[in-house]
Amino acid sequence: MSDVIFGKNSVLEALIAGDRQINKILISKNIHSDAKLNKIKELAIQNGVVFQFVAKEKFQPYAEYNHQGVIAQVSPVKYMELEDFLGQIHENASLVILDGVEDPHNLGAIIRTCVCAGVSGIIIPSRRNVLVNAIVEKTSAGAINHIPIIKVNSLVNAVQKLKNSDWWIIATDASAKDNYYNIDYCNMNSAIIMGAEHAGVSKSLLKLSDFIVKIPMMNDFNSLNVSNALSAIIFETLRQKLNNIKK
Repeated sequence: MSDVIFGKNSVLEALIAGDRQINKILISKNIHSDAKLNKIKELAIQNGVVFQFVAKEKFQPYAEYNHQGVIAQVSPVKYMELEDFLGQIHENASLVILDGVEDPHNLGAIIRTCVCAGVSGIIIPSRRNVLVNAIVEKTSAGAINHIPIIKVNSLVNAVQKLKNSDWWIIATDASAKDNYYNIDYCNMNSAIIMGAEHAGVSKSLLKLSDFIVKIPMMNDFNSLNVSNALSAIIFETLRQKLNNIKK
């Protein structure tokens, strides 16, 4: 399993080497703390890697491996730093920010859509959001290799940095007054925030947004899948930009 590192020694060496993009470290609640485990936690904190104490049932799928109650979930791609992304971006660029998207199939579909529509990058939080894993890689059909994916510890801080760099922030919310196609996406760097189906975009991010938009619905049926909703919005931005070029 190339997307998982098993055992204290292997996880510790991966953290020391720093050449693997670790999404998260899972530590069994049933194991006793020792020098190696303490070092793993110390290095994880230094490197901004999330670690989580979980019940032993979480390790059941890995029972055949000598995991010693410690496994690291590894990303198949290297995440980009937000500062590096902002340093190389061009004018009239677009970003997608994901707030609480937990289904790896949704993330894979979103990445594929973003690549097809020419989106400049995708921001995901290190917590409470699915990270790039083997399922995401497969669902994206290889698109993860064609777009910068930026992992941040705080979406609020990331959005504030974007605003300070003259980006316009557009959040989605079912109760918004404006429809997504009423916004002029041309001639500006824009970041579109998409929330999870069950929770939507967090209030703290809505407060930071310059525009809040919705996709109009014909009836009271449940909202669109987040990847489908993003497709509608992101291809509207592309339509506007292509029409603007023709003028």
